[in-house]
Amino acid sequence: MDSLKNPFAPGAGTPPPELAGRQQILENARIALGRIKNGKPEKSFLLVGLRGVGKTVLLREVEHMAKEMDYRTVFIEAHEDKPLVNLLIPNLRQILFEFNRGQNAGAKVKRALRVLSSFISIVKLKAKSGQIELELSLDIDPERGTADSGDLEADLSVLMEVIGEAAQDRNAAVAVMIDELQYLTEKELSALIMAFHRIAQKNLPLVLVGAGLPQLVGKSGRSKSYAERMFDFPNVGPLQKSDAILALREPVKKEGVIFTEEALEEIVRVTQGYPYFLQEWGYQSWKAAPKDQIDLATVRQANEAAIKRLDENFFRVRLDRLTPREKNYLRALAEFGEETRSGNIANRLGEEANSVSQVRSNLIKKGMIYSRAHGDTAFTVPLFGDFMKRTMTSSPEKNSKKSKPPKRSAR
Repeated sequence: MDSLKNPFAPGAGTPPPELAGRQQILENARIALGRIKNGKPEKSFLLVGLRGVGKTVLLREVEHMAKEMDYRTVFIEAHEDKPLVNLLIPNLRQILFEFNRGQNAGAKVKRALRVLSSFISIVKLKAKSGQIELELSLDIDPERGTADSGDLEADLSVLMEVIGEAAQDRNAAVAVMIDELQYLTEKELSALIMAFHRIAQKNLPLVLVGAGLPQLVGKSGRSKSYAERMFDFPNVGPLQKSDAILALREPVKKEGVIFTEEALEEIVRVTQGYPYFLQEWGYQSWKAAPKDQIDLATVRQANEAAIKRLDENFFRVRLDRLTPREKNYLRALAEFGEETRSGNIANRLGEEANSVSQVRSNLIKKGMIYSRAHGDTAFTVPLFGDFMKRTMTSSPEKNSKKSKPPKRSAR
């Protein structure tokens, strides 16, 4: 069929042609945004889920919703190697400049700009010492003694509070959207939680909407024990079968094409309902179809192309970031499926659990695995275990060191 009309869109954060199965999450977001803008207390919320479930798509959808409600929005993606303040400052600066335009900018907006200048001054001081890189200045006299202590928790809280007051003064609201939240350091996440705790206490029109891998919930709780009472943590998982079928059927229907029931059943089975994989199989099935019907034979023909592209892109880019020991750890995990006890992996590798604990910790930091419960280890990327088996055909096994014969007791 005509590739130009292929409706499917496999890609990182690319909106699908049919956003199925997420209505309740979006409705809850609409209510939260509306209440906060109207001065009513409401929790911020952090979307959690595995790779490929569409968290970024939902975050962008919530951003669009916020803009329609006349929110000023900040959208950033956390990085392992870039401090949170470097990502926040340019966006907050832009919002305050918007508030400062026109004749109605009051004292609270002016003060927020001075406090931001103070905050930038201490960040630039750290930049000189090599702790942080920042190429940004604000040609406004700082408010000395405010948000310039060098303590991120204290300074960020003050900064966000004065921005909230400036927004309230301009009868506006601000939504801070942060993707890949799990990459924030414990210190950064703690400061962010503390800042929005202060915002909630003062009922200011600021909301934090974030997204991250499942370890974000535990990491938030370790940063601040009250985090679970401050935020909602909507779980974004694979689509229910009916929603997965809708996500496949509706886009092709608009192009005058149909899936057979057997074809739909097969795609849902092999993708397990994960949105990214649904898009990939839909895309490849369209390409393989000779006419305006996608049947079971076509889907089976598309399987090889879909798996090949996933292996070369979606999976490969994650594998290439790993050390040989980390790859061996994941290959051992793959022997147990998608999840197992950490001790089973160590045993498979022929090592003590504490000797591979650092490898496990590094893989959690890199967003490759997470722990559902203490001692458990699971992939954050669906179907990654199958990929590891295809890529590393030989499985790490116990060290084949010959055991020494037992000593005979002296007689």
